[in-house]
Amino acid sequence: MMEEGKEMCFECLERRIKLDWSDQLQFCYGISDSPLPFGSSAVVQFSPTNPSAPPSQFILSYLPTHTHHCFSKYISNQCTLPNGEETEMGSESGTGSTCLSDSLMGYECCACNHCGKFSSLRTITALAPLAHVGISYCSTFQELASSFLSGTLEDHIVSSLNLLVQGKAAGRDGVNYLHLLGVPSFDENSIPGCLRHPNIAPVLGLLKTHDYINLLLPKTPYNLENILHYSSTALKSDWHMRFLMYQLLSALTYLHGLGVFHGNLCPSNVMLTDSGWAWLRIWDSTMLGFNLCFKHGKSNNSCIPSKVGCCIEDCLSQGLYADLKLSPPLDWNSQFNRWWRGELSNFEYLLFLNKLVGRRWGDHTFHPVMPWVIDFSTKPSENSDSGWRDLSKSKWRLAKGDEQLDFTYSTSEVPHHVSDECLSELAVCSYKARRLPLSVLRMAVRSVYEPNEYPSTMQRLYQWTPDECIPEFYCDPRIFYSQHSGMTDLAVPSWAGTPEEFIKLHRKALESNRVSRQIHHWIDINFGFKMSGPAAVAAKNVMLSSSEPTKPRSIGRRQLFTKPHPTRQVVIQEARDSTKESVVGRDQAHKIDNEKSFVYKTSCLQELEEASIFSEHARHLSPLYFHDQENLMKQSSYFKETQSKNLEKSAPNPHDISNYFGFLSDVDLNYLLEHIDIQDEDSTGYQELLLWRQKSCLSKTSSKEVGEDIFSVGCLLAELYLRKPLFCSSSLATYLEGGVFPALMQELPSHVKVLVEACIEKDWTRRPSAKSLLESPFFPSTVKSVYLFTAPLQILATDGSRLQYAANFAKQGALKTMGTLAAEMCAPYCLPLASTPLSDAEAESAYILLKEFIKCLTPKSVKALVLPVIQKILQTTGYSHLKVSLLQDSFVREIWNQIGKQTYLETIHPSVISNLYISPHKSSAAAASVLLICSSEELGVPITVHQTILPLIHCFGKGLCPDGIDVLVRIGGLLGETFILKQMLPLLKHVAHSCIDVSSMNKPEPMHSWSSSALVDCLMTLDGLVAFLPREAIVKDLIEDKRCVHALVLMQTNLEITVLQVAATTLMAICQRIGPEFTALHVLPQLKVLFDELAFSQEGFNGSKSLGKSLKASKSKVDGEFQIESRMDLVLLLYPSFCSLLGIEKLRQCCTTWLLLEQFLLRFHNWKSEYTGETSRSGLENVVAKVPLLSKGPTSDYSPAKLLLNGVGWSIPQSQGIRSSKNLMPQRRLANAHQSSVQTHESASNHIKSEPWFWFPVPAASWDGSDLLGRFGGPKDEFPWKIRASVLSSVHAHQGALRSLAVCQDENTVFTAGIGPGFKGTVQKWDLARINCVSGYYGHEEVVNDICILSMSGRIASCDGTVHVWDSQSGKLITVFSEPSMDSLHLVSPSAYSTKISADHVDMSNSNKSSSGVLGSPFDESLYTCMHYLELVEKLMVGTGNGSLRFIDVSQGRKLHLWKGEFSESAFPSLVSAICSCGSDKERGNGASASPSWIAAGLSSGHCRLFDVRSGCVIACWRAHDGYVTKLAAPEDHLLVSSSLDRTLKIWDLRRNLPTPVTFKGHTDGVSSFSVWRQDVISISKNKIGLSSLARSADEDEQHRIIPQKLYTSDHGGRNMSVLSSISIIPFSRLFLVGTEDGYLRICC
Repeated sequence: MMEEGKEMCFECLERRIKLDWSDQLQFCYGISDSPLPFGSSAVVQFSPTNPSAPPSQFILSYLPTHTHHCFSKYISNQCTLPNGEETEMGSESGTGSTCLSDSLMGYECCACNHCGKFSSLRTITALAPLAHVGISYCSTFQELASSFLSGTLEDHIVSSLNLLVQGKAAGRDGVNYLHLLGVPSFDENSIPGCLRHPNIAPVLGLLKTHDYINLLLPKTPYNLENILHYSSTALKSDWHMRFLMYQLLSALTYLHGLGVFHGNLCPSNVMLTDSGWAWLRIWDSTMLGFNLCFKHGKSNNSCIPSKVGCCIEDCLSQGLYADLKLSPPLDWNSQFNRWWRGELSNFEYLLFLNKLVGRRWGDHTFHPVMPWVIDFSTKPSENSDSGWRDLSKSKWRLAKGDEQLDFTYSTSEVPHHVSDECLSELAVCSYKARRLPLSVLRMAVRSVYEPNEYPSTMQRLYQWTPDECIPEFYCDPRIFYSQHSGMTDLAVPSWAGTPEEFIKLHRKALESNRVSRQIHHWIDINFGFKMSGPAAVAAKNVMLSSSEPTKPRSIGRRQLFTKPHPTRQVVIQEARDSTKESVVGRDQAHKIDNEKSFVYKTSCLQELEEASIFSEHARHLSPLYFHDQENLMKQSSYFKETQSKNLEKSAPNPHDISNYFGFLSDVDLNYLLEHIDIQDEDSTGYQELLLWRQKSCLSKTSSKEVGEDIFSVGCLLAELYLRKPLFCSSSLATYLEGGVFPALMQELPSHVKVLVEACIEKDWTRRPSAKSLLESPFFPSTVKSVYLFTAPLQILATDGSRLQYAANFAKQGALKTMGTLAAEMCAPYCLPLASTPLSDAEAESAYILLKEFIKCLTPKSVKALVLPVIQKILQTTGYSHLKVSLLQDSFVREIWNQIGKQTYLETIHPSVISNLYISPHKSSAAAASVLLICSSEELGVPITVHQTILPLIHCFGKGLCPDGIDVLVRIGGLLGETFILKQMLPLLKHVAHSCIDVSSMNKPEPMHSWSSSALVDCLMTLDGLVAFLPREAIVKDLIEDKRCVHALVLMQTNLEITVLQVAATTLMAICQRIGPEFTALHVLPQLKVLFDELAFSQEGFNGSKSLGKSLKASKSKVDGEFQIESRMDLVLLLYPSFCSLLGIEKLRQCCTTWLLLEQFLLRFHNWKSEYTGETSRSGLENVVAKVPLLSKGPTSDYSPAKLLLNGVGWSIPQSQGIRSSKNLMPQRRLANAHQSSVQTHESASNHIKSEPWFWFPVPAASWDGSDLLGRFGGPKDEFPWKIRASVLSSVHAHQGALRSLAVCQDENTVFTAGIGPGFKGTVQKWDLARINCVSGYYGHEEVVNDICILSMSGRIASCDGTVHVWDSQSGKLITVFSEPSMDSLHLVSPSAYSTKISADHVDMSNSNKSSSGVLGSPFDESLYTCMHYLELVEKLMVGTGNGSLRFIDVSQGRKLHLWKGEFSESAFPSLVSAICSCGSDKERGNGASASPSWIAAGLSSGHCRLFDVRSGCVIACWRAHDGYVTKLAAPEDHLLVSSSLDRTLKIWDLRRNLPTPVTFKGHTDGVSSFSVWRQDVISISKNKIGLSSLARSADEDEQHRIIPQKLYTSDHGGRNMSVLSSISIIPFSRLFLVGTEDGYLRICC
């Protein structure tokens, strides 16, 4: 039996779901609109048959059936055959649904409140076209869930649209779907079809049971209420808010066109998918007439139950909540006032607060929270202080202690006290362990169930947990009883005999006066003002902030109050009464009451006023989005009559099928492209909105109910911008009575205010329709274009179909037509489709889509949106056709052209290398190797060495595939002999020696195994490189002077046998390459000790392990490869080969133990010297040509990398060995292998300085190979950069001082600005490869003091007091910018100007804290002093002589706004000496444009100003230094680095309320500049550099010091005595450049 007006408790709901659906569904948690666990809907989890697939969640609602209700009749009719038998029918979209709709055209129902243009049955079919209607069976849910997850429900629509955008004949589904999207325009008078509107939540099933109708919907991860409460920054921009409103209005237009109004439009009913797409939930709305369950407080008074409880009479939870007084309306003001007056218990009030913050019964990740009020040590008593918990401190603070929290706060990078929520999932599941299934405990607590590990008593539970309590410990004694074998019941304290008695006493303690006097402190900590700001710091309650603030969240911390919570009034009154009785006695109480003092009355009034103010400040907790709800139902007849009249006037012949399914027969690709074309920039004018407002007033809203929906739209729109509700009950009443807008209206932007005022018009007839709002100028053309492009991607179709549609539409020019902004907004909806594993056909579509986005997006958008997708694809393991396509040279060059090489190197290049060592597939490895080889020459030697060669060497021994070694070999061959000799051989020899050292140490076995594998890779690489070297070079650099690595390896006795075999075979290949003379002279002497050891080895006398086995072919060959089995087998591998190469007589002369060795070979291997002629030569060829397979698997002659290289200029021999010198040597080299190379070697030596990068040093000199190779990991691990302070090369760039440096992204080109002839400013362009000047700009009349490279446009900005923008290729001037006073030439003479600008440099060596050269003389306030390029907004920012900042739009050639600062720092204005911005050189990874949020300006007075980017207001201004600020940089969004002539370098943490610096001291002169890369900071002062780190390492005395050092010349060790003026790091080349006062440009490492 069920009681009318009540809902099921969640336990009954869970049992009912299990009864109806067996164990197929897992109950997650219930959905309730009240603070108590009662409801008719639940989130359920479906476990797919595929164990690897993640479980999917759905919303399952139980709607009561009513015999005469049209919705119930619809379900019954669909489930009953004509003969009366029940069956299952599916309401499928397509022709079947059309027939169903036609048959129901005239049906009307008078038993419910439905009204509209069409019959209720046709309306239901239009709103739920996908719903499967039938009887509830266990198998039904699985079928519905599988259909939804497979994406086949609406696949036919995407297929039709796909044909349409390709210009092919398409079905009517595509055209009809476009009609829903407003193509050609939105129509409120169309006949409903059978396609789902993309912004209405899909109903998957309408399933009938004997007393309920099950409604099944997919669950989205968020709703709009979650976003507004927990992650409001997820709505990234004004554009995103407009786009969201456009989607909702599109859905409302469709509803109103059906004659249906929503009636409950609020944030909780706006569902949001993973991509942020909006679904309007309509099926819990009373106004639709399909659901009689009243929601959100809109209940009929006659249905309010007299007693709180479950609707199931025999429910076990009956009586648990019977004493509660929570009843509608559940608004903030009423509940707070009832609690404050003592009419509502603490328990109920706390439950209400839990509901306000969004906590959910049964959701273990976000369960309602209650305070622990006692510590269970003793029975609580009002008259005793013992046993009570201190509610003024959080449970976390009580558990951890103040000392630990202070330490955490002071030492954390992000200051915080609390790292977790006040109630974690672990704590909730531990509390409820005795009632939860073991599967839940294994997932949330511990994977291995150990019942004894759970606290067994309440006191132990309280002491164990740092978290707060849950409501069940105050109301439900069943939580103590265990249902698991092995786990005992939770023991109650000794002062409570039973769990029932404990619940009673525990609840009594919660409601006690002692707790009531303190509970407001606990509320402040967990819900109130102590959650943020200084109050949180004082309460040690600062929560660790999210690392991704723009990521949407469905749960989180919501701060309800910003003011202290009042104390409960009833406590104050009782305290006064008890005081009176204790002081004067009972007999005088009446007298006291009659003689109340004025002070007492005043205090009562003050408390009442405080409570009223507090209630008013939190009025936003009771938002209202509609009004006059009781009258809405009364309007049904009027609404029906009005809509019927409209239908008679506007509806065409219902029997005309064209009215149902089509409106335009000529919708084609060209029509769509015209529809999304954006002719001009989106700039909604305020006047246009006002004109629209006047016109919209002339259109009459069709009904009051529709007007209520529009009112809700206005409230929603305002809340999106205000981040708080527009109306509460009091403000809405004030508005409706007197027409006074809430004060919050003034905070809205003007364009939003116009729309909101129109929507909330008091006269509902003057409110615009949803269609009128859609067509308003508030929504720019980009919103409409993006909606048209992305809506088909939200169809419930397969990823492949949607990807193909997006790629084909983009290929036809859609992205280009709609413009860069619209394309950027489309990317988050499209690109995720390309990142999943794809078939070959889908990979082609993904490749097209990525290319189109790269073409159409701006560089900053490509970095933020496209590159993360490419990274994810390249990092997938196994074969991927898409990955191979992305590794093509043509695709990578498009990326280079769009974002530059530096960004490519930082993001994509490591992923390319990962395809050579992380489970490499032969196809992707081959493509990656070709890409690396082809790009190496263009990237240049420094980048190739540090970003390709060193990472690949780092992978030695860690699974590097043969193609990875091939990359090293072929890069060496491509860059030439000098590169191999100077760069690669030293590195490889260093690696080999490091591996040998490791193998000789007492290291763990994995380390020895790794060193052996690394040594094999190293030897294989050396073997390949030898083919590109002349004999003399091989001997000189690899063999002579006892430097032969191979011989050294063979001498090791603790290496694996396979390593020795590789060393022997590769050594023989080298010997064959250098010939018998060099072999006898240089190799055999180094092997003498080895041969002696083998000759006198005891193993040799007893026989090797291969005794008798080597004669058997099956043992001597393994897969065609000769395998040695012991160290003695080296004799067989080496001696016959040397004999063949040198001859027996020559070999015996060089080897003194030849007799013993030959006896061994004869005895055990049947080898005789007289048979060395043919046999041993054949053996040599076999040995040299074949290399052991080791663990790399069999290697065939087929090599995809080699075949691909044929197309890029490589000559590959026809007969391929595995890694022999013959096979790796180009044919041209083979043809001349035996020619003398003395002449070639001398020629190379003579012309070495004419080769590019001749100055680049050997990286092995500063590279700690053992440390690097000893670390396990991949190339993405950070490589240490050891700065040697060495000058590699110098060039005299300018006649005077070199003032500024700017390095291009390719790191091959640098621009220098300095003083030229006649003291005029010049800018030179330098090619670093050969260090020669290639061009310059000579248009300046004054000294150039700053230069900026303007992104990748090829334009340069240089400043000499004015800003010149010029073309870097031609050197031609484009435009000049100056302040007004400089338009008539210059007011300052060139000589005076030069003196002023350079004063700081001239006096730098003698500067001190109190003076600097610049401040010594006045400065022309109209001159530009420095520049900073805001790359992400493509604007140039320049500082002026009066402390202002000027913004310049270089692309448009015009000056923008001017920010002026305050002049209070000194007696006269300070000039801007340095500028920087946060995020100026970074992009966000979440798809948001990373526009800088602040800009910092350093002044000549030593002050720093922080500007807010949005407003231009000064956020902070402080005295940063005691002298001229020379440089600013922002390596992180919260860090600011500054330098000054006061000899200090400071790092400022801007997250602190007051910026606090870490000061680096040590320079004896002013710090003229610095450069930052990652954690490294290089500063310059006079003729010295200083190294420091952002990691803030301090000395023992907590001082941060810089140790200055002079630069020295690497050639002769001479010291640099020139004064350094500028510095710039070249990060990926691991170099830095410095400019000097005497005009030199120096390259340093």
